[in-house]
Amino acid sequence: MLRLHNTLTRREEAFAPLRDNTVRMYTCGLTVYNRGHIGNFRTFVAVDVLRRALKYQCGFTVRQVMNFTDVDDRTIAGSQKAGMPLREYNRAVHHGVS
Repeated sequence: MLRLHNTLTRREEAFAPLRDNTVRMYTCGLTVYNRGHIGNFRTFVAVDVLRRALKYQCGFTVRQVMNFTDVDDRTIAGSQKAGMPLREYNRAVHHGVS
């Protein structure tokens, strides 16, 4: 049985999917305002380890969705500072060109 820390109740609790044997995960991905850094990658590794544990150790079906944000105050400011259109700036940052 998998037990996780519930930050709302501040207790360790048994984990069970809401429906059937399927775990649904929503995770926040990158905000494309600069090159990736260790904080970004730590999140990806932690979420990947949890997803794999749920799937391979616990036998759950896992459905994961991750967002990527390409428009926020930092991306707008970065594009203005670089003198580039926002779309072009985001593409450059995402591909490590900036």
